[in-house]
Amino acid sequence: MAPPLLPKLMDMAEARHCRCSATLLATSFLSLALILLWPPPPMAAAAEEMKSINAGPRVVPVRLRRPAFGPESLAFDHRGVGPYTGVSNGRVLRWSGGHRRPGWTEFAHNYKHKTVAECASKKKLVEPESACGRPLGLQFHRKTGDMYIADAYLGLMRVGRRGGLAKVVATEAAGVPFNFLNGVDVDQVTGDVYFTDSSTAYQRSDYLLVVLSGDATGRLMRYHPRTGNVTVLASGLAFPNGVALSADRTHLVVAETSTCRLLRHWLRGPAAGKTEVLAELPGYPDNVRPDGAGRGSYWVGLNRDKDWANSGTTPNSISAVRVVVPAGDIGRNGTVAAALRGFGGDVTVSEVVQRNGSLWIGSVETPYVGLFKFASLTHT
Repeated sequence: MAPPLLPKLMDMAEARHCRCSATLLATSFLSLALILLWPPPPMAAAAEEMKSINAGPRVVPVRLRRPAFGPESLAFDHRGVGPYTGVSNGRVLRWSGGHRRPGWTEFAHNYKHKTVAECASKKKLVEPESACGRPLGLQFHRKTGDMYIADAYLGLMRVGRRGGLAKVVATEAAGVPFNFLNGVDVDQVTGDVYFTDSSTAYQRSDYLLVVLSGDATGRLMRYHPRTGNVTVLASGLAFPNGVALSADRTHLVVAETSTCRLLRHWLRGPAAGKTEVLAELPGYPDNVRPDGAGRGSYWVGLNRDKDWANSGTTPNSISAVRVVVPAGDIGRNGTVAAALRGFGGDVTVSEVVQRNGSLWIGSVETPYVGLFKFASLTHT
C-alpha cells in the first residue's frame, strides 16, 4: 500500500526541521489571534450538498530533496513533463518520473543564488525565504516554452524552456512596487500573463496580518510580454491569491482568501472590467486551477476550512474543493460540487492540478508533492 499523505511523525519532523523556531512562534501566535478575532464569513447553504471524497489516506507523497519544502504551485511544460514546483529555498524543481531513477532536479534559480552566499546551492541551512526569494505561482506559455514565476519577494520572473537563471521582468505597476506576488496564469493564445499582488501593505512573511487587519490593498494585473507593460485590472481586493483564465478566455477566476470566495473578473464582453462574486467557499482559498475538462470547473486549494477556528484540522476537514461554473452571462454563480477530505494533522493544500487521471497536490507546509490516482476515489 502506498504511503499516505497524512502526516507521519517522520513527515512532521522533516517539516519542522525546515522552519526556524521564530517563525513557528509567530505563526502560532497569529493563528491564535485568527481564531479569536476573525470569524470566517458564513457559507452558502447550497454548498453543503457537495460530495465528499476521502482523499488523504490514498495520496502518495513524492518527496523533495532536503532542505527544500513547501511545493506551493505546480506546472507542466509543453511536452507534458513535470510537475515543476517552486520551493522554500527560492528554486524551481522539476520532477522526472519517467526515468529509470525518478527524482527532482533543479530547473531554475534567481540572481540571489549567485550573488548571496547564504543562498548558494551547497548551503543546507534554511535561510529566511525573503533572503533567497520565494516562488509561489508558476505557469508555462506552451508556445514559447517560457515559464513565468510569481516570486513573493523578487517580482514577476521568466525563464526559458531550458531553465537556468530566471530573470525579473516586472517589479511594479502604476508606480506602486510589488509587495507580495502570489498567483499567476498565462493566456496561451496571446501570451499575456495574469497575476496577483496579495497586499501592498504586508509581505508574505506576515500573510496572516493581511487577514487579521482586514487589509484590502491587493491587486490583479496583466503583463504584456511584447511591450513589458503592466496593467492593473482590479484593485482594493482582500488578499487576492490564485488566478486562472477561463477556457473561453472571457474572464479570470480569482481566489480572494480573506473573504473565502472566488471572484470573476471579466476581460471581454459587455461586462469587461467588472469584478463580481463567483462562488462562496467553505474555507480560505489558495490557488485555483481548471479541472482539465475545459467545461468551466476548477479545483481550489484551501489553506484552512471554516470549521478550523472551532475544531482545528481533523480528518473531516475540507482541504480542497471542485467548483463548477455554468456557462452563461454575468451573475451566474459557481457551485461547490466536491470536497477533498481526509488529510488531517497540519497538512494544508495550496493547489490541485488534474492531469491524466490523477490529482497532483501542492502544499506550502509539506516536504513533498501529493499524487492521488482517480481510480482510488471513493465518495462518502
